[in-house]
Amino acid sequence: MRLEKIETFVFGNPPPRHGGRYFIFVRLTTACGITGVGEIYNATFGPDLVAAMAVDMFARQFDGADPHHIERLWRRAYGAGFTQRPDVTVMGVLSGLEMACWDIIGKAADQPVYQLMGGKVHERLRSYTYLYPPEGDVYPAPGAPSVYDDPDLAAEVAVQMVDKGFTAVKFDPAGPYSVYDGHQPRMEDLNRSEAFCKRIREAVGDRADLLFGTHGQFTVSGAKRMARRLEPYDPLWFEEPIPPENPADMAEVARYTAIPVAAGERLCTKHEFARMIEAGAASILQMNLGRVGGLLEARKIAGMAETRSVQIAPHLYCGPVVAAANIQVATCSPNFLILESIGTFDGPYMSCLKSDIAWEDGYVIPPSAPGLGVELDDAAIAASPYTGTELHLTMDTQPVTH
Repeated sequence: MRLEKIETFVFGNPPPRHGGRYFIFVRLTTACGITGVGEIYNATFGPDLVAAMAVDMFARQFDGADPHHIERLWRRAYGAGFTQRPDVTVMGVLSGLEMACWDIIGKAADQPVYQLMGGKVHERLRSYTYLYPPEGDVYPAPGAPSVYDDPDLAAEVAVQMVDKGFTAVKFDPAGPYSVYDGHQPRMEDLNRSEAFCKRIREAVGDRADLLFGTHGQFTVSGAKRMARRLEPYDPLWFEEPIPPENPADMAEVARYTAIPVAAGERLCTKHEFARMIEAGAASILQMNLGRVGGLLEARKIAGMAETRSVQIAPHLYCGPVVAAANIQVATCSPNFLILESIGTFDGPYMSCLKSDIAWEDGYVIPPSAPGLGVELDDAAIAASPYTGTELHLTMDTQPVTH
């Protein structure tokens, strides 16, 4: 078996755009006609440029190769150009191509990928959802009351999600964040954050865990001040309390608070995660399968984490092909904790696929279909091009001030 062809797709995520402004997909085809799909999570450059990078990497490292040779292909791409370090752009592109190879391998074996990576451990996967507005765009008009800054609205949506079956909800009311972070939280940010936890805990009681998100916003001392406010409401996690560059600093926060620290969505490869595990920086790892280096790399990270009683909670703020890859790794990982879900995996978010992701009463059901279990809908993708100029995610370019 050998790889022969690559196709790339940029899908403009329709409103309300939960999961980001666009998704970048690849499809690889072997000489014998087996196809595999993957997704690149790269927010650093425009999507068309990233798609061109995938074509270039395929031509240099994957074309003509046997897709079963994951380790060999991974090392060739990782070390290309004398790089051999966790470069976020390289790893995003490599993740998408590696993912597509696993899809091909699973289809050739007529098995789901999780059966080839250790076998099914979990019959169903607990999932959580972000608290999105009940209607309208994920990016509300500036100054308008929304679920993102109004604790009463957030509590109402939390109850709706718990009534649907979710047993955990995530929210991130800690205020603005910028390329200049970490910063000290403002008093209004501390008060708002505590109010969110208080109102949502009152509304859902013990029916659901609270997942408190930040965006690597704070200094170490600022994160400690925030954690002290949140502890009475017993969140399941305090997500990425400081920027991700320094595991030792994050470990200081982790030692200070009883709230488990979760982190890792911006990290690449086992090497960056190893430093986090060794430092004791987080007890919940949130690798993103479209960025971290693909499925095998994520499975290695899960194995390292298991030796230190650290759990995994795969991150998802991108498209449903990464969601499908997350499901495969979660299903075969003994130390899986919880899976990020974009709502209940329905509506516009799923319109780029011909297949479904099964979600029932708060749990994702692992697929029995071979490979990743999903296929792209070419016509739907062509009908929804991305015409904007903004990146998938953006941060404020001005410092947060009082």
